[in-house]
Amino acid sequence: MNLFLLNIFLALGFSAVMGQLNLSGFISGFVVGYAALWLTKPLYGSANYFERLPGALALVCFFGKELLVSNLKVLWDVITPQHISRPGIIAIPLDARTDAEIMLVANLISLTPGTLSLDLSADRRLLYIHVMFLDDIEETRRQIKQGLERRVLEVMR
Repeated sequence: MNLFLLNIFLALGFSAVMGQLNLSGFISGFVVGYAALWLTKPLYGSANYFERLPGALALVCFFGKELLVSNLKVLWDVITPQHISRPGIIAIPLDARTDAEIMLVANLISLTPGTLSLDLSADRRLLYIHVMFLDDIEETRRQIKQGLERRVLEVMR
């Protein structure tokens, strides 16, 4: 069985036994279940669940921070009389190869205010995106590749 599903079942069971059928009970059960699975990890062989879950949490935190910062930047551009936006379209070379990896990178880019995924090249190596605040092309590419794409690939691979 997938260890993530097993962890969810352990969390549900823990929250039911403790009589806390709410979000805090589920989160507590998830942490206790994760610890129990980690202690018994020699039983599962080569499971990379214990490396992927912290990476997924890091991706969620990183995306939340980027979402907040970009929302504030777009808000500032909208409410001030001077526009600081410098829109442009750039190509980002992708290290993501599978459909799921490319889809997740492209959708997270589109969900962030100020950026929008436009197209994928025919050879699936370049992702074209529209950027609302394009001051430095290379710096923007580096931020996307070293920030978002790297974290997505850590979770997906």
